[in-house]
Amino acid sequence: MKKTKNNKKLIDVIDTSKIYEPLDAIKILKENSYTKFEESLEVAINLGIDTSKTDQNIRGVISLPKGLGKKVNVAVLAKGDKQAEANEAGADTVGEIDLIDKISSGKINFDILIATPDMMPSIGKVAKILGPKGLMPNPKLGTVTNDIQIAVKNVKSGQVQYKNDKGGIIHAGFGKINFDEGD
Repeated sequence: MKKTKNNKKLIDVIDTSKIYEPLDAIKILKENSYTKFEESLEVAINLGIDTSKTDQNIRGVISLPKGLGKKVNVAVLAKGDKQAEANEAGADTVGEIDLIDKISSGKINFDILIATPDMMPSIGKVAKILGPKGLMPNPKLGTVTNDIQIAVKNVKSGQVQYKNDKGGIIHAGFGKINFDEGD
């Protein structure tokens, strides 16, 4: 495979036999960035787990101090008072049966769906659409809750979901190249 000038320069700077500390690695990446767009930084951790065993699978959320550096569209599925609470917290889309109808017609214009427990039976109609896209609300991830305000604020402030893939590796973004090394 043909290597570009910038790629050759980057390979010369990085010592592949050395193990870098995270802050040093980020510093090298920042100094040698040559793209015209704002790059994302990601981590890939090989856990060495057997993914066929369900008790070994890893899934959760973590709040990053500076977020991911991108805007997250949040939809809230709730009834009555909880809808007003969601609008107050800054949710982009709020609804009940009307939102479920939009999802079933294929209009998904959100990144995360938060639902109240009383709406979960209604979500069953669109579970086949939401599930494969990774948008199905889940109590373990904090997306099924009665405390809508806190859930929306957490998601908007930079909460990141992670889970292992079928090879037992966790892939997760943790920031942008223009963040400070400490961030």
